Amino acid sequence: MPQRAPVEAQSWDARRAELQARESFSLAGRVAVAAGQEGFNARLRWEQSGTASDVALDGPLGAGGVRITSDGEQLRVATSRGEQLDADAARAEIARRIGFAPPLASLRYWVLGVPDPATPAKEVLDDQARLASLEQDGWRIDYGGYAAVDGRWLPQRLTLNRDDLRVKLLVDRWQRS
Repeated sequence: MPQRAPVEAQSWDARRAELQARESFSLAGRVAVAAGQEGFNARLRWEQSGTASDVALDGPLGAGGVRITSDGEQLRVATSRGEQLDADAARAEIARRIGFAPPLASLRYWVLGVPDPATPAKEVLDDQARLASLEQDGWRIDYGGYAAVDGRWLPQRLTLNRDDLRVKLLVDRWQRS
């Protein structure tokens, strides 16, 4: 939950290490996806605990919802029609629903405002030693704003770009899990 308390001054190296080591978080927000001439908007709820992710996307008035869960190795999808899909079927359903295969393993880091420690990245910092942009695994992530949360800066607006795909994420509420 955002706070007005001052944010502790911290070097980028220290902030990056701390956020990459963060085991859990939750957020609520909105996402807009544009892939070529196609696109959609959805509400987003995300719970992260270690390598386990639980991501819910709900369309307008709850229509077309999908819930994506992963334990870091196995991927599962539950649709609003009650379908339960695993592995390749889950990946195919995600790609069909949102138009691309999201980089879930890296996204958990990018949403915190740090690169995925598993692969090389090009980082550009702002004047407060936070990521302004990041290039990693063919994606470019631009950070358009931060919120003070628990004495730390966490992203509030992100735009992910790859080829003709653009994903905008607006975080309405951060919570420490």
